[in-house]
Amino acid sequence: MISRKVLIIGGGQLARMMAQAAPSLGIEIRVLASPSDTSVLNLAEVVVGDYRNVNDVLQAAKGVDVITFDHEHVPRGVLEELLSAGHVLRPSPKSLELVQDKLHLREQLAKWGVPQPKWHGGPGNVKDMVRDFLRTGVAWPLVVKRSVGGYDGKGVWVLRDDSDLSSLDGVESPGWVVEEFCEFRQELSAQVARSPHGQGLAYQVVQTTQVDGICTNVIAPAPDIDEATGIAAQRLAMELASKSEVTGMLAVELFCMPDGQLLVNELAMRPHNSGHWSIDGAVTSQFENHLRAVLDLPLGSVKPTWPYTVMVNVLGVNPVDESVLNHVLAHDPGARVHIYGKEFKLGRKLAHVNVSDSDPSRALARAQHAADRLSGTIR
Repeated sequence: MISRKVLIIGGGQLARMMAQAAPSLGIEIRVLASPSDTSVLNLAEVVVGDYRNVNDVLQAAKGVDVITFDHEHVPRGVLEELLSAGHVLRPSPKSLELVQDKLHLREQLAKWGVPQPKWHGGPGNVKDMVRDFLRTGVAWPLVVKRSVGGYDGKGVWVLRDDSDLSSLDGVESPGWVVEEFCEFRQELSAQVARSPHGQGLAYQVVQTTQVDGICTNVIAPAPDIDEATGIAAQRLAMELASKSEVTGMLAVELFCMPDGQLLVNELAMRPHNSGHWSIDGAVTSQFENHLRAVLDLPLGSVKPTWPYTVMVNVLGVNPVDESVLNHVLAHDPGARVHIYGKEFKLGRKLAHVNVSDSDPSRALARAQHAADRLSGTIR
């Protein structure tokens, strides 16, 4: 009997969707989850513990073939203890360092000659860094990021002028990154899967829309980009996957500038919100390919199954009501609803909706209607 066991550190919706992809490949999933994590209940073997506690993590790791991640916040010291105990981590601590520290990422991208926004950073007084950056000729507005921690817009500030510096009063961070504000044409995401022996596949490049740092929708493939831009984005993502020696999924978030230049914004070394469309719009979802990659199995086809697939996130405005879900399913039988099983919290991602169609505008309208009904934005 085939038996492979994977430990996922973190019990959010990404772990949930990895667990849903596992049974058909004979993969057993164990999840180290916090007491408040409810997404993976009844879908995997759940060990309750703290990912920052070495003993909790080592206990959860007993008997598994490989360890992977729902998030990138596991402390370096815990990762090193896992390696010392003989465990296989994919991606590796060396790879994860790039996404755990935004300052390190900017420095490494510069060494590799990868195009990125103009930036300035380091430890110290962030207001002094902003003023030093402005003296180089960069103009307001600016983007300020904590070098570590933060997600979905947390730990990021957009400063329109000098008066906005007060928003940083009392905020502490071991390091800072100050960046130019990019007036981009589109935000794109290029996702690739890479296995330990170097097999790599690139999904079609998608367009993402962010509001207050949170992804609201994704259109796959990205409309209004030419073939050359799409290929360039895929090649850049594959290059970064190779240079960073990542194993599993890598998402490269990009700014497509008015002149067509691609600038790297951020990376994610795990399944990513910009790839949720692949559950219903690709032969092999990002979640299945992440598991295939970390177990060094042959990767599955990334070929799209529809001309367009659109994903819209359902953000917590109201708890999802069963009668509303019934309405959504009846109103549009082609809409694919993915509920995360999370407790309601204002602004939290509670679910997403995928709609596949031959027309991207129609797909977006259908998915947005379903998401708005589920969130209670419209009745």
